Amino acid sequence: MVGNMSEDIFDRLFEVIKSRKARSPEESYVSKLMHKGVAKMNSKIMEEAGEVCDAAVEGEKGHLVYELCDLLFHAFVLAGYA
Repeated sequence: MVGNMSEDIFDRLFEVIKSRKARSPEESYVSKLMHKGVAKMNSKIMEEAGEVCDAAVEGEKGHLVYELCDLLFHAFVLAGYA
């Protein structure tokens, strides 16, 4: 049952990303990133990964969680681009 729930969550997440991909870049940050291509998305992921590392050193759990979520968001956008 847990596997099915996880699959459902990821299916729903990628449906949202797919719907944002179809919007104009002026309407959606996801669409804006995708229109700029893989190089821009890779750049954002590298930027966010650095922020995760900085937050980990900082030792503030809330900030670390925030930065991890930002990193995952950008990674999911890249995955939805393919």
